[in-house]
Amino acid sequence: MTRVLVVDDEPGLRQSLGLLLADAGYDVAAEGDAARALERALAEPFDLVLCDVRMPGLDGLAFLRAYQQRGGSALVIMMSAYGGEEAALAAMKEGAYDYIPKPFRPDEVVLTLRKAEERERLRHTVATLKAQLDTSPPARALVAESAAMKQALDIVARVAAHPTTVLITGERGTGKEVIARAIHRASPRAAGPFVAVNCAAIPDALLESELFGYAKGAFTGATADHPGLFEQADGGTLLLDEIGELPLALQAKLLRVLQESEIRRVGDQKTRRVDVRLLAATAKDLAAEARAGRFREDLFDRLHVVAIHLPPLAERREDIVPLARHFAAQVGRRLGRAVTLSDAALAWLGEQRWPGNARELEHAIERAAVLSDREILEPADFRKPALAGAPSPDAGHEPGGSGTLRDAVERAEREAIAAALAASGGNRRQAAQRLGVSLRTLFYKMDRYGIE
Repeated sequence: MTRVLVVDDEPGLRQSLGLLLADAGYDVAAEGDAARALERALAEPFDLVLCDVRMPGLDGLAFLRAYQQRGGSALVIMMSAYGGEEAALAAMKEGAYDYIPKPFRPDEVVLTLRKAEERERLRHTVATLKAQLDTSPPARALVAESAAMKQALDIVARVAAHPTTVLITGERGTGKEVIARAIHRASPRAAGPFVAVNCAAIPDALLESELFGYAKGAFTGATADHPGLFEQADGGTLLLDEIGELPLALQAKLLRVLQESEIRRVGDQKTRRVDVRLLAATAKDLAAEARAGRFREDLFDRLHVVAIHLPPLAERREDIVPLARHFAAQVGRRLGRAVTLSDAALAWLGEQRWPGNARELEHAIERAAVLSDREILEPADFRKPALAGAPSPDAGHEPGGSGTLRDAVERAEREAIAAALAASGGNRRQAAQRLGVSLRTLFYKMDRYGIE
């Protein structure tokens, strides 16, 4: 139960606020003397403090200053019938969470306290998520220095506890799976499995059996029953990455699973109940795909209950340096030696375009560390000719540019892939067919060259 300390020299107001807040479910204590209230607030674990500004002896602002200087952690909300906006501004400058002018309505007080509780809950949840992500070896860091990423984490904190379907959008390499794992870890399903599948990396003919499983004898080679990914994720979370690549026929079956919470294995006659929280991710504009008839509008509506958009790294440049530091530390752990970045290297990294986003930044740091004998990496380590197999972020892309034969081949590959994607309207399967390569090879090349 949330504990509230009311500090006011008016006995009637203390009593009325005590009754009001007790009825609203709070554990309330009250003090009429600010000096005594200060010692009590520091000695006992209060979550919120409601304090009047004008009191004899120690006034409200002096109470607030002393409380914070001595390490008080509760949110302080000031009250006053004097001063209006000037008093409110003075209180906020001193560190008050909010200001309530007197006289006030009962619902106004309760609403202000509820908002303060929600703010603290979100702050603690976000801090927990960041700590989990930073200490989890398999996960790439989710740095939240930029306003956009802080907003994304805020939504994660709000939605994690609910079974709501979430659609995560953003370019490849921006951290969509990291966000999905964060939602899972902060949810009541955290002890259950987290299963992720890239819908674009599995051929259409196999995708249905991968998702829903198959019965013995369903097709040649089906020598035993096989549970699909939905069953494997039962009691946990299933992430469908690149859901925009899902064939229309499977989209209809997925919609039914979302509506009925049951699946049917390929070649089976009976349905099976599944308890799965579905998360979806895509680099495509699904709304545009739905308007074009390439994605079911009813499925889009079902997936788009809550949306989290991750902007490209170029639009949140304040995240580049902390991300680089984190990746350097991770690479050092993998290599078994210290890997750090000089100030010049950090500045250089912060100036690059990073079309492949955080994933490209991570790979660039790992390549530089592997190819360098130095503990502290410098800008020159990212420009070494030996890195030609994976162009540095500032490498030129002019088709007639100078360089080695390998450079020329890679420029040609990059241009051919971009042209095939453009000709196929962004459909990667069609682009792979045009290029005469497997879908897996196309994905590898796109990731290598930072192509969207």
